[in-house]
Amino acid sequence: MSKQTNKLKEEYSQHLDQLQQRTKQALSRENIEGIVIHSGQEVKAFLDDNTYPFRVNPHFKHWLPLIDAPNCWLIINGEDKPTLVYYQPVDFWHKIKPLTESYWGKFFDIKILKQASDVDKLLPYDKKGFAYIGSHVEVAKVLGFEAINPEPLLNYFHYHRAYKTPYEQECLRQSNSLAVTAHKVAKMAFLSGDTEFEIQNAYLNAIGYTANETPYGNIVALNKNCSILHYMGLDKIPPQAHQSFLIDAGANFNGYAADITRTYSFKRDKFAELIARMDKLMLNVAKGLKPGLCYVDLHIAAYQEIAQVLVEFDFINVSADTAIGSGIVSTFFPHGLGHHLGLQVHDVGGFMADERGTHINAPEAHPFLRSSRVIEAGQVFTIEPGLYFIDSLLQNLKESASSDQVNWQNVDEMRAFGGIRIEDNIIVHQSHNENMTRDLGL
Repeated sequence: MSKQTNKLKEEYSQHLDQLQQRTKQALSRENIEGIVIHSGQEVKAFLDDNTYPFRVNPHFKHWLPLIDAPNCWLIINGEDKPTLVYYQPVDFWHKIKPLTESYWGKFFDIKILKQASDVDKLLPYDKKGFAYIGSHVEVAKVLGFEAINPEPLLNYFHYHRAYKTPYEQECLRQSNSLAVTAHKVAKMAFLSGDTEFEIQNAYLNAIGYTANETPYGNIVALNKNCSILHYMGLDKIPPQAHQSFLIDAGANFNGYAADITRTYSFKRDKFAELIARMDKLMLNVAKGLKPGLCYVDLHIAAYQEIAQVLVEFDFINVSADTAIGSGIVSTFFPHGLGHHLGLQVHDVGGFMADERGTHINAPEAHPFLRSSRVIEAGQVFTIEPGLYFIDSLLQNLKESASSDQVNWQNVDEMRAFGGIRIEDNIIVHQSHNENMTRDLGL
C-alpha cells in the first residue's frame, strides 16, 4: 500500500468520524431518526434512450469516493455503522463495475442491489423517521419518504461543508496535482501553435481523462475568445496568428475538484506585461485570505487594485478612485473574486451566516460575488481576479456618460487578446495560507 493510500486511509477514518458527529447533531436538532442519501440515477435525454453524463449527488460522495455509481444509497443515523446499498446488476449490455476492496470499504455495512427497483427491500421499512437527500423527488415519493431534502437539514450540512477535513484537503491537493500536470502540457500545446480543440485533447490526454470526467467543461480559448467568460467553442480551425491563450480547467480526485486558470501571451509584448501585473495582483490579493476577514472585503480590495492597473497601463485617464466611483472598473472586471471549492466547483455555503442558513446578500455594486461569508481556517477558496476587453460591455461603456474616462485607443489595442484571468486554489490555515496550485509549480 502506498504512502498516499496510507495517509488517506488514516485521514478518511477521521473524516467519517467528523461526518457522523455532524449528522448526529443535525438529526437531533431536527428530530429526525436518520438520512437516506441517493447517489442519483442516469437521466435519459428527451425522446431518446441515451443518457446524459452521470453526476453523483455531492452529499453522497461526501461520505465515500464513489463518483460513478448510480442507483446507490447510503443509510446513516450518526451513530451506527453507515449502510451502503451498492447497485451491481447482472447486465450483458453494459460493463458492470464490481465493488473492489478499498481503504474505505470496512467503514460501511455493504449490501448488494442487483435490480434498482428492489431497493425498497434494503431501505428502512418505516420511512417516517428518515429524510431523503437527493435529486429524484418522484422516486423518493414512490418509496414512501415524507421528508424530502428538508431545508433546515441541508442548511446545516451545507454550512459545515465549508470546513474541509484533513482528508478533504488531501483530496484537493491531489486534484490540483492532476490539473497542474495537464495545465503545463496545455501551455506547451499553445506555444506549439495548436488549435483550441488540440489543446483540449492534449490537456485530457495528459491525465487520461475523457471530457466528461472533468469537474466542469474546460474553457480553452485563443485570442479574442479569451474575452468570453464561459467560452465552450473549442475551435478546430487554427487562427491566423496565435496571440493569447486562456485556459480554465480542472481535475477530480475522489470527487473533489480543482479549478485553475492561466493566461499566456504568445509573444513578449504589452499583453504579456499585463499578465505579469495581474499575476502579481492575484498573489497579493491571495495573501489577504485571513481568518476573520469577510470575503466581500477581499473582493473589494481586488477591485480597487484592478482600478490601479487600469491607471498604470493607461487604459483610463482618471484616478483609480474616480473609476471606482463611476463604476467603470466593472466593465473590465465583471465577475467575483472567487468562490468556495470542494465537492463542487462552486461549493455550497458561500452566502451562509450560520448553520440555520441565514443568507448574506452580495453587495449591490458587486452582484456576481459567489461568497459573502467570513473567512475561517479550514475553508478552501479560489482566487481568480480578471481583466477583460469584452466588446458588449465596452460598447455599453462607450455609450455611457463615463465614456470620456477611457483611453479608447489603448483599450482597442487589447481587444484582439480578449482578456486575462489567473486562478489559484488555496487552503486557509490558522497561521498561513496554503496555495496548492503554486506549491505544485504552476
